[in-house]
Amino acid sequence: MKIIISSESSQDLGDALIRKFDIKIIPFQLIIGSRTGKDGIDLFAEDIFKYYDDTGNLAHTSALNEAEYEQYFQGLLKEGDAIIHIALGSKISSSCSSALKAAEKFSGNVKVIDSESLSTGIGLLVIYAAELREQGKSFEEIYELVSARVPHVQASFVLEKVNFLYKGGRCSALSYLGANILGIKPQIVVRDGRCVSGRKYRGKFNEVVKKYVETTLEEFNHPDYHMVFITYTTADDEIVNWIEVTLKAKGFKNIYITKAGGTISCHCGAHTLGILYFNDGK
Repeated sequence: MKIIISSESSQDLGDALIRKFDIKIIPFQLIIGSRTGKDGIDLFAEDIFKYYDDTGNLAHTSALNEAEYEQYFQGLLKEGDAIIHIALGSKISSSCSSALKAAEKFSGNVKVIDSESLSTGIGLLVIYAAELREQGKSFEEIYELVSARVPHVQASFVLEKVNFLYKGGRCSALSYLGANILGIKPQIVVRDGRCVSGRKYRGKFNEVVKKYVETTLEEFNHPDYHMVFITYTTADDEIVNWIEVTLKAKGFKNIYITKAGGTISCHCGAHTLGILYFNDGK
């Protein structure tokens, strides 16, 4: 049986990892002013940031509907026998519900997993699924094993500014004002499938990132050292290199460095960075 591992453009793996692990991707749609296009194909994160700098307005994403997923799954089943699709969290986007409804039309040959996460929190599950496929696990085994790890994804980020969160309605006016006056750089944590406020840091962004990495590793201190992601919208090479060295010293074996795509960048803005890993090590 040929098993296809699938996800959406919100997984932020980047082209190299998508090719390496043979992942199929359906892109979300981005709307930037009068322009509409596919995330990572027609429009990119850089377009979002330039549009915001030029106009002060946000770009938007459009969730995929049931018909789009049905057409996508139909196409993939011409290439393989079964599909495991790992979706952007259902409490973050309605697209997961649409994917689940579309999957019902394929007699069990398409299974959708609610990642309860975003960005490379999804990417962790996608690569894990691909590795299980390489090990010769069955369709049912991959579905069960990946589903069991969903609650153990540690996904969090730290933001330099809350402008995008505020304008997107995900941050109150009071919090926005306080963050600007006090210079607060907030941590966002994905918990129970929702994005919630975590620690609050102060200082220059690179120093804040170091504190964030240290406190995250202390708080989520049962990592599976097999893989970890450093994912960012924009960041200095110096701080990314520091994180890579730090994670390597901690014992992480596969350190993947990726840039967030348009879907995620729409909601968090420039200068956002996170480390993401499974927190279910022994």
